Amino acid sequence: MNLKCPVSSRWQRKKEARPAEILDAALDLFVEKGFSATRIEEIAKRAGVTKGTPYLYFSSKEDLFKAMVREFLVSNLGAMQHVVEQHSGSASALLHELVALWWQNVASQRAGGLCKLMIAEAANFPELTRFYHEEVIYPGKQLIAAIVRQGIDSGEFRTLEPIDDIAEALMAPALMMMIDQHSFMRVDFVRSSLPKDPVRYLNNALSLMLNGLCQTPLPR
Repeated sequence: MNLKCPVSSRWQRKKEARPAEILDAALDLFVEKGFSATRIEEIAKRAGVTKGTPYLYFSSKEDLFKAMVREFLVSNLGAMQHVVEQHSGSASALLHELVALWWQNVASQRAGGLCKLMIAEAANFPELTRFYHEEVIYPGKQLIAAIVRQGIDSGEFRTLEPIDDIAEALMAPALMMMIDQHSFMRVDFVRSSLPKDPVRYLNNALSLMLNGLCQTPLPR
């Protein structure tokens, strides 16, 4: 009887799980401490691996950061794109659906803290900022802009140009709420002055803007 097989199988499963564990640990530390203050050795320790293990999967801290952004943010943008492609109702209803999905899957989760991190460190790491803009901000804006264009083409929305400006305005409350969630909401004496129900707040903000965009005002 070969007693080594179960042990080998267990270690193989552990090895395959390591990249995900390292990315989880990196997300925690980058959100807690920022990019510049986080060391690879700390990520390894948080992930429960030796300090050299992250380098088996990621060539540098920058490479690890990019992989983490793709894992926790870009993948969710892909899921939202799928929702857009499957939607058959109004553009307004689709925007409200995306707000709820975005809050549930990104903004209220640990990954939402990456927005605050990028705002704080953008000027110090222009290459990472360019990457974040190309992989997250630009595709997100294009997704919203496409929905606005769909609403204009169908006659649901009145024509306003440029559409990129409309997309920015529609995204602004959601981005601000995400920053609040991972900054001011963590301070007791400030928390009470912020919206108690973020999704309700975001839907109200979206409705206000859509009433300015729609050909006829939305029902209350």
